Amino acid sequence: MLNKFTKSGLKSQFAYCMLIRIASKLLKESEEGSPKPVLRYAAVRTLNKVAMKHPSAVTACNLDLENLITDSNRSIATLAITTLLKTGSESSVDRLMKQISSFVSEISDEFKVVVVQAISALCQKYPRKHSVMMTFLSNMLRDDGGFEYKRAIVDCIISIIEENPESKESGLAHLCEFIEDCEHTVLATKILHLLGKEGPRTPSPSKYIRFIFNRVVLENEAVRAAAVSALAKFGAQNENLLPSILVLLQRCMMDSDDEVRDRATFYLNVLQQRQIALNAAYIFNGLTVSVPGMEKALHQYTLEPSDKPFDMKTVPLATAPIFEQKAGNAQASYIQVLGKTNCTVELTAQSFLVTEISLVTSKPEKVAPSRQDIFQEMVLLHLRPFHFILLQFDCTNTLNDQLLERVTVQMEPSDAYDVICCIPAPSLAYNQPGMCYTLVQMPQDDPTAGSKGSSRRNCTTNLCGLFLSSPVACTFSCTMKFTVRDCDPNTGVPDEDGYDDEYMLEDLEVTVSDHIQKVLKPNFAAAWEEVGDDFEKEETFALGSIKTLDEAVNNIIKFLGMQPCERSDKVPENKNSHTLYLSGVYRGGCDVLVRSRLALGDGVTMQVTVRSKEEMPVDVILASVG
Repeated sequence: MLNKFTKSGLKSQFAYCMLIRIASKLLKESEEGSPKPVLRYAAVRTLNKVAMKHPSAVTACNLDLENLITDSNRSIATLAITTLLKTGSESSVDRLMKQISSFVSEISDEFKVVVVQAISALCQKYPRKHSVMMTFLSNMLRDDGGFEYKRAIVDCIISIIEENPESKESGLAHLCEFIEDCEHTVLATKILHLLGKEGPRTPSPSKYIRFIFNRVVLENEAVRAAAVSALAKFGAQNENLLPSILVLLQRCMMDSDDEVRDRATFYLNVLQQRQIALNAAYIFNGLTVSVPGMEKALHQYTLEPSDKPFDMKTVPLATAPIFEQKAGNAQASYIQVLGKTNCTVELTAQSFLVTEISLVTSKPEKVAPSRQDIFQEMVLLHLRPFHFILLQFDCTNTLNDQLLERVTVQMEPSDAYDVICCIPAPSLAYNQPGMCYTLVQMPQDDPTAGSKGSSRRNCTTNLCGLFLSSPVACTFSCTMKFTVRDCDPNTGVPDEDGYDDEYMLEDLEVTVSDHIQKVLKPNFAAAWEEVGDDFEKEETFALGSIKTLDEAVNNIIKFLGMQPCERSDKVPENKNSHTLYLSGVYRGGCDVLVRSRLALGDGVTMQVTVRSKEEMPVDVILASVG
């Protein structure tokens, strides 16, 4: 009875509960039940857990595990095969795929998902076997199954496509066939998004158009809208397909759903401009700002009429985290900000955190690791339009016999930065968090000063993680100052009198990465053309002791603090050259793009090309790297 109903797939969860109760009752009543299946299951499950962290230790048991693949208990067989997928060698992949196919149709969706996840991990381990696993996954995709099972397969195929560019066409073909009969809106829209992203860059992009437009004709509103967006991406990148795409979008403008009509109208008008670079920028990359922030900025703009056009740089980026004012620190103490621009602005700590932030970077490391009574972390908040950095120190008092009051961090910069003022944390009781702030003004000097020399420089020290002086870099010596009032550990009542104390903190380094916020550009080529070459500069550097492309890529990303695009942070195997694409927003809201061409010889040589719509970010990056 149990075998009959579990294989047929019960729809009611209550029915499953009843089966479990019946099975439990029978186990208790039967005194002659064999413990062998239970012991085999426990043993295989233990090996499976060990294989997750130490696969080489389980390799000696592979022969016995292969014998368990044909076990009559499918739970044991599933655990055996997933363990083998974690421990097997590259040469055993083909045999394992054949063994899996012999029983996968007989197990439940839950176990199938486990198998698919194991295949995904195996493909990352042995990428050259992607064709074998892709074929197996496509066959599984055609079988009956629920949403979670199908989603696991789709996610696995997408990960294979992203990790192995040579598998792109076969993977997209399998997914195109799947959406012809896909009953799940979420999966259909996900696949259409992937087709729009990857399809235009294949050798024969036109073959995907039929599959996409069929969704406009046959599917629900959400899928039709996703299909319209995918069609527009083909037209934005393929001049030959553009006339046909325009015709299809005109048909979509007659759709019964307003979302589909609006998308079709927008894309049609953009594509009719026939400027491929501009089209791709609007369609692929879109806006990177916070929508609520843009709404507030526009509302403020309408309240204060001005002859100047609305500036998108006044809108905070969407990727900036939201900092909440913590209890006990919502003081309304006003501070006077006197800048080099001879402007005076009256702001509160709350307004710093809500309205004036243009870029946020974080340094989560402890700045007081050797002192146990105070724990601190630092966050940098860049403020517009006066080129300030507000350093936020999160403090926690860990001593139960002291109350700290008027806690500030006094900073002494080593370079052109100016410390304007400090906002204290009024009180730090035992185990209660608090925040204090230090306002710093950034330098306005020429970033190229002091960077003269040949176009080929050795920047080994920078990219290996050591800090060198640069136009935006600075080292601060930090001292925490506060008033201590001793208190009763049991009651927490402090003494009336206190005394001043201070403590030297770790030096704080501000580097070029603290002035740039990561922003992803889904289509780097479109963003590159949109920015243009008005302020493009290029230099070549020798990376000295760096001996591999992987090491070079990781160091460049860490040093510049920018977002890798087009999956260029992954270096293909057995390559002597690689191109890394990076994007970000420099302080003040200016997009900056970096194309770094790397060549491997005796060491690594790097050709860096930087583009921006302003000259300052370009000079800053090149001077910092140099």
